[in-house]
Amino acid sequence: MADASSVTERSYAETPSTESAFRRLRTLPPGTERDQLRHETICTWLPMAHRLATRFRNRGESMDDLRQVAAMGLVKAVDRYDPFRGKAFATYAVPTVVGELKRHFRDHTWDVHVPRRIQDLRNRVRIARREFTQTCEGRLPTCAEIAAETGLSEEDVLLGMEALDSYSTLSLDAELPGADDGYSLGDTLGCWDRAMDVAVDREAVKPGLRLLPERERTILYLRYFRDMTQVSIAETLGISQMHVSRLLSQSCEQVRLQALQGAG
Repeated sequence: MADASSVTERSYAETPSTESAFRRLRTLPPGTERDQLRHETICTWLPMAHRLATRFRNRGESMDDLRQVAAMGLVKAVDRYDPFRGKAFATYAVPTVVGELKRHFRDHTWDVHVPRRIQDLRNRVRIARREFTQTCEGRLPTCAEIAAETGLSEEDVLLGMEALDSYSTLSLDAELPGADDGYSLGDTLGCWDRAMDVAVDREAVKPGLRLLPERERTILYLRYFRDMTQVSIAETLGISQMHVSRLLSQSCEQVRLQALQGAG
């Protein structure tokens, strides 16, 4: 992409001068007159913002969205521009609008969030691959060739190449490459096994069970693993059913507290 100064000289020489309008904007107090002048100034420069938006077309975003983002950047430029510093508005506005467009792509169009540094690596690797392919009869460059071209380390090149696949994701309903039977990516994913919860709970209560007296462990085993009634347990151990009920309640509470302490 051309730099901001060359874009300004080439594309916006025909734009009507608004220096006097900017000077008035900085001196007018808040009110209807200032709002009207601000609106007119923004509309004057809006075609410039729209032309900048077209430089980002064919990247997966609609032109309407890109024009809106560019217009937001233009509004920021108009509100922040200081004409008394002697710099032309176009020189200030172009990088502001372009920066807003780049931030939009960086923050809102990635399906998988990656750090900004990785995004920058991806862009450098993508540009180097494209230029290399155009000059070398379509052959894809190696990691070492990209590193030599960009000045990056091969490790950074690999990170950038991995990020190339993070910009957009596949639908879980998409068919797998080479599949002709409708087998989708979602079909390869497992579902949650509820037995895992039981296994975790069993491991959590083991320490507490080991701390119980043998009789209490026997009662819990007969009740919950042999599915015996309290009356049957009482007859087997030669104690009352009420005693069995009390021991069950106390043992379960003790095991529960032990498991909670272990989890903490």
